Amino acid sequence: MNNIKNVFSIKDLENLSGIKAHTIRIWEKRYQVLEPMRTDTNIRLYDLVSLQKLLNITFLHEYGYKISKIANYSEGEIQALVKQIISAKNAKNHAINAFKMAMMNFDQQLFLNTYNWLAEEKSFKEIFYQVFIPLLDEIGLLWQTDTISPAHEHFISYLIRQKIILNSEKLQFLEPKKQDKVFVLSLPLNEIHELGLMYLHYEILLEGYKSIYLGESMPIDSLKDLKKHFDAIVYVSCLTVKPDRDQVNEYVQEMVNELLDENTELWFTGRLVSCINSETLLEKVSVFNSMAELTSRL
Repeated sequence: MNNIKNVFSIKDLENLSGIKAHTIRIWEKRYQVLEPMRTDTNIRLYDLVSLQKLLNITFLHEYGYKISKIANYSEGEIQALVKQIISAKNAKNHAINAFKMAMMNFDQQLFLNTYNWLAEEKSFKEIFYQVFIPLLDEIGLLWQTDTISPAHEHFISYLIRQKIILNSEKLQFLEPKKQDKVFVLSLPLNEIHELGLMYLHYEILLEGYKSIYLGESMPIDSLKDLKKHFDAIVYVSCLTVKPDRDQVNEYVQEMVNELLDENTELWFTGRLVSCINSETLLEKVSVFNSMAELTSRL
């Protein structure tokens, strides 16, 4: 059975556009900006064309255009006006909406074209913080509210992952400028949310350090192997959903027992660091509440 959405409820439109369902209904009734399909029981349904139009209308509305004025434009004029505005190269919200449309349509070309347009004016770091992080936050909410399926989330996450890898690879060709320590990046067992850690790998390389990316689901015992090759190591771990909340401090303590010595540091970030008991932390163990906080330490 195909569970990929191409027909949306008004609640889906609210989740995707940020415009309240009540407001969408008023816009429809007063200005006829959308023409929903109706079920036998008179429930509104919308197709991808309606979603695209609403996202464009939302963009213009946020840019200061009154809905009464937008309603007088044809669909082609609305699209042309959006393109005219984004030619200023600073329309972050348009990029997020374009990426959402790419996700909904499984449109790789739209994703790449939007990314390339952003990359003409912004560094990869700016794109990640200004566009990808807000986009991923929105996608998390869209998934929780059943507006999108796991297929949508996996599709867009893979494309973002691809960009992180490509930008990281360019830096890996360069000889590290800073030789005083090596960073080793890994995730706990059964932790598969690696986009944040992958981006930290890019940032560490950008700062001129050697960074070794080991990725998801790494046993702590295996991390000890790195000590045979490098003298000073900073182990970085991102705790998003694993270990379980009541086992986070036990995991941190095991990392301390197995890895910490005079030449080693442990850095933790991710959603679950709020569970770490900071009063028991040793001097060489650091907790960061955000990626930005961690990268400012580099």
